[in-house]
Amino acid sequence: MGEDTHDQAHGIGRRALFVTGAAAALTLGGVSFAAADGQREETRTVHGTLPPGSPDFVYVPVEVPAGVQEVKVSYAYDKPSVPAGTQGNALDIGLFDERGTELGGRGFRGWSGGARTEFYVRADDATPGYLPGPVREGTWYVALGPYTVAPQGLTYELTITLTYGEAGRTPRPVYPPSRAKGRGRAWYRGDCHLHSWHSDGRRTPAEIAALARAAGLDFINSSDHNTNSSHAHWADQAGDDLLVMLGEEVTTRNGHVVALGTDPGTFVDWRYRARDNRWARFAREIRRAGGLVVPAHPHATCVGCGWKFGFGEADAVEVWNGSYTPDDEVTLADWDNQLVASVRHGRAWLPAMGNSDAHRDPDTVGMPQTVVLADDLTREAIQEGIRAGRSYVAESKNVTLAFTVTGGRGRQAGIGERLALAADTPVTVRLEVAGAPRCSVRFVTDQGVLFTSDPLPVSGTGTVEWRTTPACAAYVRAELRHEAALGPLPGALAALTNPVFLTVA
Repeated sequence: MGEDTHDQAHGIGRRALFVTGAAAALTLGGVSFAAADGQREETRTVHGTLPPGSPDFVYVPVEVPAGVQEVKVSYAYDKPSVPAGTQGNALDIGLFDERGTELGGRGFRGWSGGARTEFYVRADDATPGYLPGPVREGTWYVALGPYTVAPQGLTYELTITLTYGEAGRTPRPVYPPSRAKGRGRAWYRGDCHLHSWHSDGRRTPAEIAALARAAGLDFINSSDHNTNSSHAHWADQAGDDLLVMLGEEVTTRNGHVVALGTDPGTFVDWRYRARDNRWARFAREIRRAGGLVVPAHPHATCVGCGWKFGFGEADAVEVWNGSYTPDDEVTLADWDNQLVASVRHGRAWLPAMGNSDAHRDPDTVGMPQTVVLADDLTREAIQEGIRAGRSYVAESKNVTLAFTVTGGRGRQAGIGERLALAADTPVTVRLEVAGAPRCSVRFVTDQGVLFTSDPLPVSGTGTVEWRTTPACAAYVRAELRHEAALGPLPGALAALTNPVFLTVA
């Protein structure tokens, strides 16, 4: 085995600099390998230091000669102590092949973020998160993403090993069907934000599918961070009872977005910030691939998680992510403000969703889940129900809602629908609940919370009614809340509905 070690120059000012298009990026000096020359393996080790303020992406070119069977990469970096309140080092990693690093991902071969310290790519196989395929001669690129950098800088060691030999055959991908055996027009339960071991999750697709079935789900959507590598690993997990849609969580430095139900094999690039004015292009790419654009956990507090791109390109928004926390409460309030703005200005409104964002134990698949009224259990029908807002969010399969608004000689509208009546026409708002012991019902309008019920009985079943008029309420939506833990603060959500709109005829 041949082996060589060398340093990249320390400090960005001494490196060869190349700024690529939208996202600030740095290309370092290249790593070269000789032709096979009878060797089975050859290794190069690279050291370098990235200072605070480094570009979002740093590319290490690797000259791959002909006859390579496998590219293997491992890395490590220092994690020095930092002052309280200061971010330490975190370094992500991925790979692009000889087709290059141009925005759009033509050369994309995989991304593992910070979830793995090593990976490999061959024609016939690859580490989860990476794509099997030909290892062609040319300049490949190891992509480093300095997520956060300590004041002392980030010192890394990168080891690249090429194995020479005859290439295997790349398997033809098999994808799950876009249809499952449904119940016709019915309410279907789903979780559209899930992570497998193809990104930073710890569960296999088979484990996720089993948990989805146990949670009473009819559909799921794969959404690994910044990779489509899992798409070809779901076919065996789908079935008549479970529709598996394919997507990605596009994890930028200015927020995350779920690409929901894209065409199999679709990859969506994430290497841009809001200031780069590239987001609209990739939102359109998601839609051209048949997917929905769903900003995820918009007010999450982790670095880079808060949504900064605005909602003009969104088809829905994830207002509830995993266990209900204060940032979900903030997102819910922000979403409600957007509803008010939509009725005031006559604009389209943005439906709400809830998903688990489950990664590993003890994360619960299907908590929460979005319950969608769809014409059938197909990708297109589920997406149409989500897009139309014919849905509610529940904390588990145990919670079931039926929400209607009735008025004007028995005319009725359900979740996501409109009821046009004279301004002073009395309407009856009705919520039927099952599976929510000791929870209270709140009816929310464009004026705020106008009605709160007494707690439901221990059985968790009950019906709550309230009356209003279109003049008093431009819309009505329902919330189901657990008992409050702290004084006047509202309890955690058990469920919420999208609104019914009351239009003055």
